[in-house]
Order: sequence, then structure tokens, then C-alpha cells
Amino acid sequence: MTDVAAILDCYTVEPSGLGVPPYLSTYARAAYGALVWAFPGADVRYLTIDDVRWCLNGAKPYVEPPLSDRLTYSATASREKTLRILADARMVVVIAGDAVPSVHLQAQNGSVEEIARALACVRGGRVLLGPLASWVLRDPGAYAGLFDAVHTHTVTSADLGAGSRAAAPYELLAADRGSYGGLVGQLGWRPVAEIELYRGCTRRRFCSFCNEPVKSSHVTFRDPADVLEEITALDAAGVRNMRLGQQTCFFSYLNRDVAAIERLLAGIRERCPSLEVLHIDNADPLAVASRTGAAIARLVALYCTEGNCAPMGIESFDPAVIKANALTCTPQVLMRAIANVNEAGAHAGPGSLPVFLPGLNLVYGLPGETHRTHYENLAGLVRILDEGYQCHRINVRQARVYQGTPLAAMTQVQPPPSAEHFETWKADVSYVFDQPMKQRVYPAGRTLAGLHSFFVTTRGTWHRRLGYAPGCQ
Repeated sequence: MTDVAAILDCYTVEPSGLGVPPYLSTYARAAYGALVWAFPGADVRYLTIDDVRWCLNGAKPYVEPPLSDRLTYSATASREKTLRILADARMVVVIAGDAVPSVHLQAQNGSVEEIARALACVRGGRVLLGPLASWVLRDPGAYAGLFDAVHTHTVTSADLGAGSRAAAPYELLAADRGSYGGLVGQLGWRPVAEIELYRGCTRRRFCSFCNEPVKSSHVTFRDPADVLEEITALDAAGVRNMRLGQQTCFFSYLNRDVAAIERLLAGIRERCPSLEVLHIDNADPLAVASRTGAAIARLVALYCTEGNCAPMGIESFDPAVIKANALTCTPQVLMRAIANVNEAGAHAGPGSLPVFLPGLNLVYGLPGETHRTHYENLAGLVRILDEGYQCHRINVRQARVYQGTPLAAMTQVQPPPSAEHFETWKADVSYVFDQPMKQRVYPAGRTLAGLHSFFVTTRGTWHRRLGYAPGCQ
């Protein structure tokens, strides 16, 4: 067997982090460092499930050019040799798990069936890392024979082959960190590096559906110096796009320490003068709505690049759903949070995009939902429009039961109304709120600089600025 180790990235989506191209997840970087240190001198190859699909489809896409194929779009430098690398590798680390229902224009998460098919040729060790691990541990019989070791949160060179059910200390992860040049050089795209600032949730009460408290029951903040060292290493490897997104709330970092947050943001800008994108992700409306939140919003607008978004989970405007699921954001709190972000960042940046806007998350299918829930949601969204605020985007999804969360223990005798009406209700939200808001934020005639065409469909060519959610045709 040749001296090769491999990562097979099947992509991850969680409430507090994104690992779908162009985003390069914390999981992928930790796995790379662990393999480099565990197998000195080995050639560590980064592969994607798209590479596997390409090979299994006879080295061709599933759609005819010039259309883009989201099943094979995210190719790496090793695409043509993927199956041979998997067969020869001393160890393969599979990264997988979709903790949040999601659909991506240019990617599709690897299914368990696809993973099993890819691993059929693997002769070395088979290790799982990511959200899928929680399902494997709860029902090992359903995944029998697939993996030799399972890691739920992190992986290090010390525990690589043994598995782990708790996150490793940040100091151990830092010890495995070296140059990212060997990893970044294998990517077929310009990555946005997802950066983690802390683990756990700073709320006293946890939302019923969120998996973050399951991942880490206690809040552990990462030292700002460690964050800066990792970002500097990524910058040295040629990564020019960063998102401070792998945590439940950017505003709550170091318990809303405004001075420390400013030192971090200023330090990133000083160390990475060629930075093209610096964004955040995830914001607790309770934190954003406070006076401290308003100050932090101004710092984000000052130091980060335009097109930035603070996604906030109102989850539901219905008081009954809010109470049943221990949701801490009320419509009144949300309006204050939206106002703070708009005041700080609604103005246009040098590239004509708003500098910093709120994003909204709505979840249907939670306990307590009735037909009135949809009315309350629409009424709440209309109030935002009527107040004249701007919003970057709205994400409407159905609740997914994640093992270990309170939602998993909450039984509903009857399916919620959204089980039948979700697609119609989602279309209502688009018509009533999303389309008018897009017309407000991106009025006809506005020229957007720095766009690149990245995906071709039967509806036309999609263009976007890297790290920015909405595309345009």
C-alpha cells in the first residue's frame, strides 16, 4: 500500500457552521492537520463526494455542457485518481452530516448510500467526522461495517484511530496546525474559510431544535491569539476569504466584550492586508438588540467587507410556538436587533452592496404550530417591510429532529400543518416579503462590481460575489 492518506469531504451543514463549497470547513482543516501529523511523510489528499460521483459516472458530468452539474461541480486536483487514492490510502477520514435541511445551487451533500459506495474500495482505516457521527453512535447497527472510528466534533493526530465523543481542547487542535498550503492547493475553487470562535451556546435556555448544546454543553471561548494564528496561516496559504461563522452568535464572543472583538477584527485586517472577504455568521437577536450589540454591529460594519450578513433566528413570530420551544427571541426583540444592524450597516459600500444587513431564519414544523402560525409569520414580516428596514435574505425551512435535542423528546400526536402546506407557505413568504425586500435592497439599475459567473442552469447563468448569499441572473 502506498504512503497516502485521504479526506473524503461529503459536506456538512449545521446551525452554527457551513461546510459546503466554496466554504472550507473547520472539519476539513482539522482532519488535514491530524493526518499530516499522524502519518509523517504521507501524501494527504483532499477529495470530495463530487470527485467520487464523477468517477462512478464514467469520468463525465450528469448533465450535458454547457450546463453546470451540481453533483460533480466541486472537483479537486485529484478527481481523475479518486478511486485509486481511496483504495490505496492508509486511512480515509469521511466528513459528513446535514444537521439542517438545505438545498444548494452548486452542491449536494453526500448521502449514506453514496458514502457506503465510495468506501467499498477502501482497504485502509475508515474514520467518520462530523454531524453524521451522532446518528451512527445512536444506531450503530444501521451503519455496521462502515467505519472503524467515529468522531462527533473534532479529530486530532492523538485520537485519529480511536474515535472521540467530545471536542478536543483548542490547544490540541492548534498543535496539529501547520501550513495549509498543501490543502488549499488541491481545491478547484476559491475557498471561504469557516472560522470557529467558540463552542456551545451562551443562552441560559436552549432552543428545542438546535444541536449546538448537544455538541458542547458548556461554552468554551477560543483565545483571540489562536484565532489570529489560524487566520494568518490560511492567508499565507493564499486564502483571501474568511467567515467568522462556526459559532452560535458572533456578538456573544467573549461575553460581548466590545474591546476584545475590536482587537480581533483589527488584528485580522492588519495581518491580512490582501483580504477580499471578511464576513460573520450567526447572531442571537437578544445580543444584537442590546446597547452592546449596537456597538458591536458598528465594529462589524467598520472592519468587515461589504455584503455582510447577521443571520438571526426569530424562528417563529407565533407566541404559542415561541413558548413551546423555549425560543428567547420575541418579535419586539427582533425589531430592535434589525434596527441596530440597519443603523450600522445599511449604507452601500464601495462595490454598491449594503455593508451589513440582518438575515432572518424561519422554522416551520415546531411543536405548538397551527394554521395561525403562518398568519403570525406573514404579519411579522410585513411589519419589517412597513418600518422601512433592509434585510439581506430570509431562510425558510422545516424543523429537523436532531438526536439529543429537546425536540427529539417532544412528541406530537398529529403532524403540524406545515407538513402538508410547507411549500405553499414558503411561496407565500417569498411573495409577501422576500421579493419586495430584494427589490428594496437591490433596486433595478444598480451596478454590482466584482461578480463572477459561477453556475449555468436552464434558467440562465448565475453570478455572485464570493461569500455573498444571493446570486443574480
